[in-house]
Order: sequence, then structure tokens, then C-alpha cells
Amino acid sequence: MSNVLVTGGAGFIGSHMTYALLDRGDEVTVLDNLATGVRSLVAQQADFIEGDVADAGLVRDILRGRKIDAVIHFAGSVVVPESVADPLKYYGNNTAATRDLLEACIAERIGRFVFSSTAAVYGMPDETIVTEETPTAPINPYGRSKLMTEWMLRDIAKAHPFRFVALRYFNVAGADPAGRTGQSTPRATHLIKRACQAALGRAPALDIFGTDFSTPDGTGVRDYIHISDLIAAHLKALDALANGAESDVYNCGYGRGLSVREIVQAVERVAGIKVPTREGPRRPGDPAMLVADSGKLKRTLGWTPQHGDIDEIVKSAFEWERRLA
Repeated sequence: MSNVLVTGGAGFIGSHMTYALLDRGDEVTVLDNLATGVRSLVAQQADFIEGDVADAGLVRDILRGRKIDAVIHFAGSVVVPESVADPLKYYGNNTAATRDLLEACIAERIGRFVFSSTAAVYGMPDETIVTEETPTAPINPYGRSKLMTEWMLRDIAKAHPFRFVALRYFNVAGADPAGRTGQSTPRATHLIKRACQAALGRAPALDIFGTDFSTPDGTGVRDYIHISDLIAAHLKALDALANGAESDVYNCGYGRGLSVREIVQAVERVAGIKVPTREGPRRPGDPAMLVADSGKLKRTLGWTPQHGDIDEIVKSAFEWERRLA
């Protein structure tokens, strides 16, 4: 059993992580400043502290007082267009705040750290199937802020008795199969959530950005991973570190791409409702296709995805969305 601090545990992914840890008997402390997190998403069995990861004194008190032995770090800002408009916010919330968190972890001798990274570190790669060896070349402040954190983690691991796993997410979607938590940010930019909102009349239409990509139907192709499979990868990473694994980086995706139009069709199948769409030009910097090679995660950590069917992903997301007021 581990005693885990989950930063950003009131958010979409962090709240799922908290439930998964509790389900298997770990002790969990959640730290979240509720800037975008939702307090009601935090499991009642978890200890919740409202605060910021950049508050070094608070973090050190938590690590020491609660005898934390591992940290899973989700806290940060995640909207790519916002990062372009307000880069200092992203370098502050993502890079600088994580630097302060890491300093507290080193001071309190925390040796295991799992980091929520992103496929945005790859930018616009030449290959459509991306491995961990694909050059990192982020094209926006969000991706750069996450890559800078990966660099910090590598440097710290060389200088201290500290090991980490950074998980590079592709497109995370769906909701807890038990219905306990889901994506609850009204202005979230996730495609499947936005499509579900449009189907339910909570958004006037789903915006499709670009219909002239070099893909089978002209719309962008991405790798969508169910939140439950992503959380399973975090558990594998945490356990591997507990068993002495070295620091490493892993892609999290299925190795299968779906276009925007295919996502719309999946939502329409599941919901039985026509999704109104609105076509517009490409957004700057959007690659035509971005798909994960997750073979390393499967080989090294023994990760086996269980929820890869797109209709299952959409169904869980739609059912959660329908329950929201």
C-alpha cells in the first residue's frame, strides 16, 4: 500500500486517479487550488487540502505530516489556445509551480514521482505514428511548459535519489464506468465532450477546425484513450517505481487514429441524436494526424488496455454529460 499525494486531484484525470488508488487500498491526499477543479469530484475517502503546489511550505507540511511516499502530479493548465494567448500563465502554473513542488519533494526525500505530460511535446512530427524516440519539438507554450518539466525531472533524477515516470497523453476521453466522476469543466475543449454537449443542445454546434487535411475524410485524426486505461497506466508506473524501476517516459494511446468526423458518427450512434457541426479553417499548428506507438508501455510496464472501443469511450462520456446540470 502506498501513501500518495495527488496534485490536481479535483480535476478530470486527477479525480479518476484518486478513485483508482482508493479502490485498491492506497491512502490518498488530494491537493488542488480549485482554479479549474471541482470539489465534488474528489472521493469522500480522500483527504482534501485546498492549496497550491507552488506553496512550498504547505507542500512540505503535507509530505512530512502525512508520511507521503509518492506523488502523482496533475495540477496545471491544459488549454493549448489559452497558452498561446497567455504564455506566462502556463510557464507559471506548469513549469515554475512544478519546480517548487519538486524542490519540496527533494527536501522531504520523496523518491517516486509520476508526471502528467502530453503528446504536445512532439509538436508536428514528421511521422504519424509517434514513439518516445520521436524528436520533441513543441509548437506552443503548453507543450513547451510540459517538456521543460520533463527536463527538470531528468536532471533531478541524476542529482538525487529520485525516480520518475512521465506519461505522455494523447487524447483522453470517457468517464468513470461507475459514474463517480467525469469531465466537468463546462468550457473544456476535448472533442468528445464538445460533441456530446452539441448533441444535448448545450452548445450550438461542434466546431470542426479544418476539412482539407491529407486524411481519408479531410478532418484531423487523433488517438483517443479511455480515461480508465490511462489511469491503469499510472498505477503500473507507480508500482514499477515502487519495485525499483528506473526513470522513464511513455506514450499513452492505442496506436489507432480516428478522425473528427468518425468521432461525430460515434456520438450520433451512441446518443441517437444528430450532432450539429460548424466547419471552419484549420487552427495554426494542428497536425493532420497524431497517433501513439504505446508498445514500450505495454512491453515494459505490462499495460494492457481494456476500454479501446470508441463506442464504449463515447457512451461513458455521453452518460456523464447527460447527468450534468
